[in-house]
Amino acid sequence: MKFLRKLVILLIVVLVAAGAWAWSGIYNIGADAPHWKVTEQVLAFVRERSIEHHAESIVSIPDLGNPALVKLGAEHYHEMCTGCHLAPGMTSSEMREGLYPKPPNLTRFAPDPAEAFWVIKHGIKMSAMPAWGKTHDDHKIWAMVAFLQQLPHMSVARYQSLVNAPAQAPSPAATSSAPAAAASTAPAPAPASSR
Repeated sequence: MKFLRKLVILLIVVLVAAGAWAWSGIYNIGADAPHWKVTEQVLAFVRERSIEHHAESIVSIPDLGNPALVKLGAEHYHEMCTGCHLAPGMTSSEMREGLYPKPPNLTRFAPDPAEAFWVIKHGIKMSAMPAWGKTHDDHKIWAMVAFLQQLPHMSVARYQSLVNAPAQAPSPAATSSAPAAAASTAPAPAPASSR
């Protein structure tokens, strides 16, 4: 019984101390003040495991090589993503320079399709990554995923031809995205950062 009472007292002291620290306002939440290394590592671990876990339920992936799907994805990526994740020929942007954690440069690697779909659809808390599923259906999100698979090997000229040519949106039936939509309705998790 004594041990339990001491444990409760310790818990109360810790909660009061944490509350006083939070109330003091001394913790710098500015994006130009990086986390401690251990905090950064814990957040990265939680983020990566959360994305992997939630993406496991996405089992039906459309044909990501479909040229019309890639083109549609390029148009959406060009409008919404280049400020943070860059495009062929870009080395930085004004917005990207001020972000913390720094968004991944998607011109350098192709993310796992299921994980990319989940992140684009649900976003990442406490980062600049929005949940595009609020404004885009699964078909458009798969189009962005299809584009991301080709982006790291894309020349500036090819990129420009995709984003400047007239749009030809493929039908959802042509890309088999309907089963993927049903399989990808996992609930959103926590953490943040540079996926």
